Amino acid sequence: MTTVTGLFDHYSDAATAVAQLKAAGVPENDISIVSNNSDGRYEDDDNGAAEGAGTGAGVGAALGGGAGLLTGLGMMAIPGVGPVVAAGWLAATAAGALAGAVVGGAAGGLIGALTDSGVDENDAHVYAEGVRRGGTLVTAKVDDARAGEAEAILQRSNWVDLSERRSTYEKEGWSRFDDASNPYSREEIAAERARYGTRDSSI
Repeated sequence: MTTVTGLFDHYSDAATAVAQLKAAGVPENDISIVSNNSDGRYEDDDNGAAEGAGTGAGVGAALGGGAGLLTGLGMMAIPGVGPVVAAGWLAATAAGALAGAVVGGAAGGLIGALTDSGVDENDAHVYAEGVRRGGTLVTAKVDDARAGEAEAILQRSNWVDLSERRSTYEKEGWSRFDDASNPYSREEIAAERARYGTRDSSI
């Protein structure tokens, strides 16, 4: 099995990638999504996310749109990132939980979960930093022979070019994700997205 991973500046693009992976035959249990929620877009009392963590509610029921493909949705806090909405195997691994239920905080678990699944550690740090800055991470475990197809799906869905984004971060003096950093605010996330000229495809 190979883990394919994509970072997206907007949740709507990530949701499209998840839907297309599922349509291509990637099993639901092999797909995961972790989305920054520092802007408070997904509120517990509006969408039942907290209840979903315990009951296995579909991510679509809590996040809306076309992402109703994954179970085990929950909200958790990742040090250095802040609040995230997450579902699937990566989220469960990061939270140290079982059976896809996300509870509590993932104390630095995102980097470990990524590297444990085969993601290069340097790439894992860029992915984590991308989520910190407002992004959404999609991961899928696929047969080795289907890795190229899965990567193409993520790329078509407007994924972030990881090498370019790493270079941009490094020009600012960034070297690695630091879980002691302050999470980005709503305003900082908006500025970060504007900087790359990215637009939410859902609007």
